[in-house]
Amino acid sequence: MWNSKRPSAVTRPPTGSERIDATYANIARLVGGRSDEIALFDNSTHAWNAAFYSMTFAPGDRILTGRAEYGSNVLAYLQVAQRTGAEVVVVPDDASGQLDTAALADLIDERTKLVGVSHVPTSGGLVNPAVDIGRITRAAGVPFLLDATQSVGQFPVDVTEIGCDMLTATGRKFLRGPRGTGFLWVRSEALEHLDPFVTEIGAATWDGERGFTWHDGARRFGTWEMSYSGVLGLDAAVRQALALGLDEIGQRATALGAYLRDRLDALPGVTTHDLGSTRCAIVTAKVAAVPTSEVAAALARQGVNVTTTFPEQTQFDTEHRGVHPLVRLSPHYYNTEAELDLAVEVIGAVARAAR
Repeated sequence: MWNSKRPSAVTRPPTGSERIDATYANIARLVGGRSDEIALFDNSTHAWNAAFYSMTFAPGDRILTGRAEYGSNVLAYLQVAQRTGAEVVVVPDDASGQLDTAALADLIDERTKLVGVSHVPTSGGLVNPAVDIGRITRAAGVPFLLDATQSVGQFPVDVTEIGCDMLTATGRKFLRGPRGTGFLWVRSEALEHLDPFVTEIGAATWDGERGFTWHDGARRFGTWEMSYSGVLGLDAAVRQALALGLDEIGQRATALGAYLRDRLDALPGVTTHDLGSTRCAIVTAKVAAVPTSEVAAALARQGVNVTTTFPEQTQFDTEHRGVHPLVRLSPHYYNTEAELDLAVEVIGAVARAAR
């Protein structure tokens, strides 16, 4: 007898546009938002600029930020202050070295137009209390822009829990995606208070005469021309992070950071410089009497990949502490304790040779 079963339906592979659309949806899942609240960029700085420069400032307005704010953000604050007469106010740290939320609440007044904070700085393992900051800004009705470049992909980041209005991140750091990718999340309710500072054909619809209408959602901020291979690479990284689980990733990465920090602190002549009551996987260290560049070079010779911090990367932190440059080690969930032990061994040998 002939087989009476119908052949199984052939699954149609997704089109290119469907795969791009899926990237928006997956990023939204990653940060707890909606796909229409996501805009794609070629890096996190451009995403952050798209949000910040869409705001309007006037003489006497205040921008509140922290000592750990990223260098490019600081330059943007200073530029807008010079242009408009707005004031940049640095919120002090508390005793642990994180942004002092009580001081933040006291500083917010009717002049405050923005609170901008780096969730995790580029210069150390500090995790700023974003949820507490969000609670304060929501109560005060002040926009909250969170730079999550160093945190997204390292541990769970949920915009609903945090209560920020705008969030920016990159693909190339703890998400382990390609360079040349980044994104902006904008709360839908915040759109009416933002006026994109540039527009292009992908952001708005021409009305046929001398006007236009912004596209719905956050894509009005995004760029029309983009690297689709980069976007798909970003999507692959996001999907992998979601599949592994951000809770599990965060627990593993944080544990590796603590392991490395404890071992470095035990070495004579070596100090770590990570602040805050909550610390993440990033570990910064210095060897007494040895230039940071030499420590980094010694690690590189043994195949240990590190970077170094620079004073210009966190200007307000540099003004306060003056500890930079530092060696920055950034273990992630795939690293082993043996690899961290090698880094400790190399740094220990450098420190012994300097005594």
